[in-house]
Amino acid sequence: MARKVITGDGERATIRDVAARAGVSPSTAARVVAGNYPVAQATRAKVLKAMRELDYVPNAQARALAKGGTKTVAFIMDDITGPSFAYVAKGVEQQATAEGRLCMVFTTHGDPERELAVVEMMREHSADAVILVGGGSLDDAYRQRMTSFAQALDKAGSRLVLAGRPPLGDDVPATVVEYDNIGGAFAITSYLLARGHRRVAFIGADKAGEPPNTTKAHRFEGFLNAHEAYGVDHDPALVVPSTFTREVGVRATKQLLASGKQFTAVFAATDMVAAGVLAALHDAGIRVPEDVSVVGYDDIPLALDVQPPLTTVRIPTEELGRTAVRLALHPEEPQHIMLGTHVVIRGSAGPAPGLGRG
Repeated sequence: MARKVITGDGERATIRDVAARAGVSPSTAARVVAGNYPVAQATRAKVLKAMRELDYVPNAQARALAKGGTKTVAFIMDDITGPSFAYVAKGVEQQATAEGRLCMVFTTHGDPERELAVVEMMREHSADAVILVGGGSLDDAYRQRMTSFAQALDKAGSRLVLAGRPPLGDDVPATVVEYDNIGGAFAITSYLLARGHRRVAFIGADKAGEPPNTTKAHRFEGFLNAHEAYGVDHDPALVVPSTFTREVGVRATKQLLASGKQFTAVFAATDMVAAGVLAALHDAGIRVPEDVSVVGYDDIPLALDVQPPLTTVRIPTEELGRTAVRLALHPEEPQHIMLGTHVVIRGSAGPAPGLGRG
């Protein structure tokens, strides 16, 4: 059931054509295409050469159907244009392909109800794994419904995967691949405090009255923990709610400047927010890092392109995606993993004004 590809004589190449060109049996050629059976290196090279010459491309969906069903992995994220989500998606797609699965991508645009609806739809379509990426709602009703979906997926032989968010509970049958969100925020806030900053603004908190988001909540928790560890009181007036976009970063920074509150550093909850912070400070004639230091979170490629290059927290985005798929499809492996984060020091953060550049 492999897809045929047009060759020079007008016919479409099949796996039998590949086998004949390589001088091997069709079953051997199929093993090379599948990539999950041991084949001698010389034989593999002949088959791959024949595939190139015939312009043969295997059809993953046809192979899945031949094995008794379409094997799919569903990947659900907030925004397909988000740089960090894109790199997690890259890892998901790479591992799904390696595992012989099709990868389906859905976006929720920050709507928990849509997220729940997509999970339900994928349960009905018997997806092998349903991967939720990024922060989740801490609303009790949401968590209860997601727990029910996890249990239903488990009974159907599928798996709910929480990638980049904490577990729903010890007894919930879900795969969890976290990264140390709290630890990363603690480390980068500590870096600022160790350099003499005592008035650090936080842009990216949850808005009052809305159900908290796990990513925002954990990054803010790390921020508070660092202040406590250094014995520094933080000013609640320097905490500004924000979504994770550049535009909102600009508006939040202008709001902070208009308040008249003094600050010497800004912890932006994501690099995209930090890009907005840098733009707003530049427009206001405020130098970075001489007057105000700025740090972000994620370490997306943009962090190297802004001026000055951004000090930030690196999260293992591609590894997060690959691990999420691998664990979901191999239940014999540990089903709860915490990946590490670390601070990447660049030019956007310096000592507090008046302390020198040492």
